[in-house]
Amino acid sequence: MYDVCIIGAGVVGAAIARELSKYDLSICLIEKEEDVALGASKANSGIVHGGYAAKHDTLKGELCIKGNKLYSELNKELNFGFRETGALVLGFSLEDEKKIRELYENGLKVGCEDLEILHGEEIREIEPNISSEAKVALYCKSVGVASPYELVIALVENAIDNGVELKLESEVLGIKKEDDKFNIKTSNEDIQSRYVINAAGLYSDKVAEMIGVKDFSIVPRRGQYVLLGKDQGHLVKTVVFQVPTEKGKGVLVTTTYHGNLMIGPNAEETYDKNDVGTTIESLTQVISAARKSIKAFDIRKSLTTFSGIRAVSSTGDFIIGESRVNGFINAAGIDSPGLTSSPAIAEKVLQILHEAGLKLVKKSNFISYRKPIIIKKDETFNGTIDDADPAKNIICRCEKVTEAEILDSMRRGIMVKTVDGIKRRTRAGMGPCQGNFCRERVKAIIARELNMKKEEVMQRGALEASPERVSINLIRKCGV
Repeated sequence: MYDVCIIGAGVVGAAIARELSKYDLSICLIEKEEDVALGASKANSGIVHGGYAAKHDTLKGELCIKGNKLYSELNKELNFGFRETGALVLGFSLEDEKKIRELYENGLKVGCEDLEILHGEEIREIEPNISSEAKVALYCKSVGVASPYELVIALVENAIDNGVELKLESEVLGIKKEDDKFNIKTSNEDIQSRYVINAAGLYSDKVAEMIGVKDFSIVPRRGQYVLLGKDQGHLVKTVVFQVPTEKGKGVLVTTTYHGNLMIGPNAEETYDKNDVGTTIESLTQVISAARKSIKAFDIRKSLTTFSGIRAVSSTGDFIIGESRVNGFINAAGIDSPGLTSSPAIAEKVLQILHEAGLKLVKKSNFISYRKPIIIKKDETFNGTIDDADPAKNIICRCEKVTEAEILDSMRRGIMVKTVDGIKRRTRAGMGPCQGNFCRERVKAIIARELNMKKEEVMQRGALEASPERVSINLIRKCGV
């Protein structure tokens, strides 16, 4: 019997688990995949949005600005990777200027204090490589970039350190309420809990239906991206948006936390919640749209393409609150700016649980700090390939990932048994060669540590989608 069971180990479920772990509660976090952060939390822009990005008088508007203000301190505690960059929303016409003015006014209503409207050369003083076609821009200083999957991993690791039980490869098959407890049937076991948090992302509507709650649905929306090398990262210092459309914030140009240039996403309705493939037609449109903002990037420097599925709710807003079934709380329909809002969503869910009758007693021994996995290397680092010292033994030469970092990533409470799992934690395989050098070396370490045969080690989990991606050589030859 748990006090709280959280369904879904994406950024929302992870943030809630970590927030609740500050209190004397028995908590379990259930995830159907074999690792955390394998849904939308793995494949998104990684942008910590400014408060202007969501409409005032909505949950999105309320929680986006609150979440934004929590990131710096959260990163100091958990070391997942965040830096403030600022952002520009570009306009190219009089109609765009009208929309930018509306964004500015909305930001003021939400409570933003760092907004400024710029024109002409004022824009290029901040971003010299901005297209001369950009006539007007909204500037927001508090926007930043984070490593989204590293955030989820950090949240869950810290939650585990504070007593949360993580149950991977545990798909929820049914939920019933009897008396004052929920019986949750999973693919592995039956679990009982006094309260249930539905943070199941794309499948949150299906989970809600299990308990008879059918007042919302989730519409999957796919966004495709191109990731370029770090040698293209000098082209932008801020996150460069264009005026948003009805389907989202449009194609952006940004650096990732680790310095790669990234462009995307588009927005396309899809009926397949598992379709995270990419297409040449969509990526050509993404490249063309990005060129409108920054013309100088070299598409021949592309490393990979990817896509993610956003969980758009039928209500048009986040769905956060206790359902008509007492004790069953939805945290659903968390699309953009969900990553930004996640720490504030966790605080809101905590308040909802308190109002629903859960007794909250703060721990005296809460562990707030989680050390980083990735050790930053400078010119003094003297590691070599096949060094006897794990701290100097380079496994991934592109990103200078050592054996010690890989071993550390596997010994933190979350079972890591795939090459991609190591990649998300250490960046082994994310460099220019995309794992061609280190893949077999990573497999050998996993096999040794888990007492497996090397050929048994998988690139990704059995349930994780294996996307059909456009050949990177085709992208590099794209004539846009």
